[in-house]
Amino acid sequence: MSVSEYFNFVLTRTEQMYNIVQNEGHGPVWLVFLIGIVFGGIIQYTRVDKFEKIAGFAMLKDTIIPKMLFLAIGLTAILLYIEIKMGWASYHIKPIMLQGLIIGGVLFGIGMAIMGKCPGTGPVSIAEGRIDVLVGAIGGIFGGFLFTYYYDDFFKPLMGPSLGKTTLVDVSGAYAPEAVFLFGLVLIVIAYAIPKMELFDEADLSQLDKCERPDVECEESEKQPR
Repeated sequence: MSVSEYFNFVLTRTEQMYNIVQNEGHGPVWLVFLIGIVFGGIIQYTRVDKFEKIAGFAMLKDTIIPKMLFLAIGLTAILLYIEIKMGWASYHIKPIMLQGLIIGGVLFGIGMAIMGKCPGTGPVSIAEGRIDVLVGAIGGIFGGFLFTYYYDDFFKPLMGPSLGKTTLVDVSGAYAPEAVFLFGLVLIVIAYAIPKMELFDEADLSQLDKCERPDVECEESEKQPR
């Protein structure tokens, strides 16, 4: 695949993405755009776009990310199953390629630990003017180009055999509603059970009162009643 063919491929897939949104009952583009704005606002409000959140999680010094992920996946599993049963949503199952998942997961985790970002928080950080994340995004686009260009010759053999498109619903059969609800509930409980730890940067610490800063010891007489 030449460079021009690759960019044509990217443009075609982007057009398909918009067609899916417009023609498959997922809502108009403006609604998806609005949801994206809300999503970005939530990311900024919860500060999970900060380097300290994801890097702190990798160092086991910050638990905001795992608490958020367990809660989000648990709620989504239950609500998405309900939406699918009511005909309001659908999903497209990808085949399980265990070897590729392991290699990709390791590379993805290394990238997250180094950059302190994920594909969801990265664009938010770029919009905030963080050049380091922009450099990482350019590297990701270049990596995507190499993966696409050399997929058949090099990467496809690394992916390993397909193990099918098995889901929890398929495995649980007639007990699918109970299995999905139990799975989601367990993740929600785990989210609340994980102890809260936060790694602050100096910008965050400067906005806290002296007695609220975890790096400053505060005398009992200095604490303000709430």
